[in-house]
Amino acid sequence: MSLNRSAAGTPTAVAATALTNAGFTASFSALVDGVRYTASADQLIKAGKVTSWLSGANVNEWHVSAPLTDSNGVAHPHLSARFAIRWYPGVKKARVDLTVENNWAYEAAPRNFTYDASLTVGGQTAYAKAGMTHLHHARWRKLAWWGSAAPEVNVKHNSVYLINSRAVPNYDQTLSIPETALAALKARWTGPQTEPMGVGLANPYMPSTGGRPDIGLLPGWSAMYLLSMDKRAKEVTMGTADLAGSFSMHYRDRKTDRPVSVVDYPYMTIFGNPGDTWNKATGQYESFPVCASAGACNSPNVHDTPHQPAMTYLPYLVSGDYYYLEELQFWAMYNSFMSNPYYRGFGKGLLSPDQVRGQAWSMRTLGEVAYITPDADPLKAQFVGILDNNLDYYNTTYPQNPSANTLGVITNGNAYAYGAATGIAPWQDDFFTSAVGHVAELGFEKAKSILAYKVMFPTMRMVATGACWIDAAKYEMQIRDSATSANYTTMAQVYKVNHTDAFNALTCGSSAMASSLGLMVGEMTGYSSAPEGYPSNMQPALAYAATAGGAAGAQAWTIFQNRANKPDYASSPQFAIVPRK
Repeated sequence: MSLNRSAAGTPTAVAATALTNAGFTASFSALVDGVRYTASADQLIKAGKVTSWLSGANVNEWHVSAPLTDSNGVAHPHLSARFAIRWYPGVKKARVDLTVENNWAYEAAPRNFTYDASLTVGGQTAYAKAGMTHLHHARWRKLAWWGSAAPEVNVKHNSVYLINSRAVPNYDQTLSIPETALAALKARWTGPQTEPMGVGLANPYMPSTGGRPDIGLLPGWSAMYLLSMDKRAKEVTMGTADLAGSFSMHYRDRKTDRPVSVVDYPYMTIFGNPGDTWNKATGQYESFPVCASAGACNSPNVHDTPHQPAMTYLPYLVSGDYYYLEELQFWAMYNSFMSNPYYRGFGKGLLSPDQVRGQAWSMRTLGEVAYITPDADPLKAQFVGILDNNLDYYNTTYPQNPSANTLGVITNGNAYAYGAATGIAPWQDDFFTSAVGHVAELGFEKAKSILAYKVMFPTMRMVATGACWIDAAKYEMQIRDSATSANYTTMAQVYKVNHTDAFNALTCGSSAMASSLGLMVGEMTGYSSAPEGYPSNMQPALAYAATAGGAAGAQAWTIFQNRANKPDYASSPQFAIVPRK
């Protein structure tokens, strides 16, 4: 395969009417509150309401969309259908990709809808579900085939190429994903969680704390797929990406028919006060309409930024499916506008007010969407601009700021979360370091300077004089005396205040130190043998430090790699990132 970010969306040489001339039909219907609403892909094609996504000798793809309408042509105010038809003219077969949305950003009285759903392709029912509850600002997707059953094809992409392209992080290619882990993954892929409004293997309540497989630059199942190219891991990865639409954070702008943009609505917000959304330039409030009634927007799926998985980026890389691109765009834009407009710099979309881990995962998603959105897409320049705004903020606040802390720690947002605002979470900071490392590898030059600053923190925790790497992955770490004090200037100061005098007197890595901590000699604290433990959280940051942190960064990685009691990442490789050679 080859990676091309700008080819999609070019004009097609084959007219979409080639489909309808071949007898193609596909439609969706929903019985809502006793009224039947429909949308027909073939009728939309005949009406000329078509855009092109793929164009070539072997395959073409066209997109059509419309609100669901009743028998009198009256449109449902909230529900719409979107069809992506991928046509293979040589064999006269078409893949029908249906997405049903309840997504309009500024439509009054949003709510959940319960309806009987039916997708018909070529006169045959391809999917049906009675009593489906479609959550507000959510969407669902189903695939079907016209002209034949779904082909039994399993494309195995070149993992080495994907990793070497730097489009994905440098996951450890020496890992061999065991058959037992792949079988267990497949066994979990069953039941309501795999159906519309389920969330697959993602956590339906994102704010849940603790180690879990969906946290990281890629989720565990996606890293397993990347390293194995196993069909079962692919099914789970693509299926969970399909179900990313089940969270109620999808806001589409009727004016543009695209994910609503913080650039277009700089006063828009989820968590800010409605009074904060008054746009003086337009003379309008940009707050979203309230739900139709109490309980009308209740959802079993709860999203956030501090625990947000990367569900759709890798699926888009390997498929080119527009659904995955738009999912990435929906999530990236939501992350940019969800906070108070004043705190985020209005249309700048700054991520800085968030928890450090929220900044990390939002930066990851923002970098990916700015990188992979096709150049012809009007949102491309907006995402690149929002990314630039954020990189400018971090570079101005830290590496370009003579007054910035010398530890390489992120201190904005909710960073001082422990010890009466004196302590930070090193593992959250490591998430941020790994995210900017990933963005730098995607080719964004401005990310390199903040990365060089950030890798100081994981590096110094491993190699700084007066500190000991055994306790480098602490859960929390005090870095100043009080909420009004300056930060400590050396890791030796940090280490001293975070341990007793008796502990500080012990030789780093000695049997006496190990005994005092209840560890084996050379074992790190923080669940060192667990693939989701705090040393594992630290590993991607140290991997980027090994190349961006000079000799000290390389030394820190060597010490980390030579430690005792390391995890077996084979069944849970989301943190198994290593330095590039």
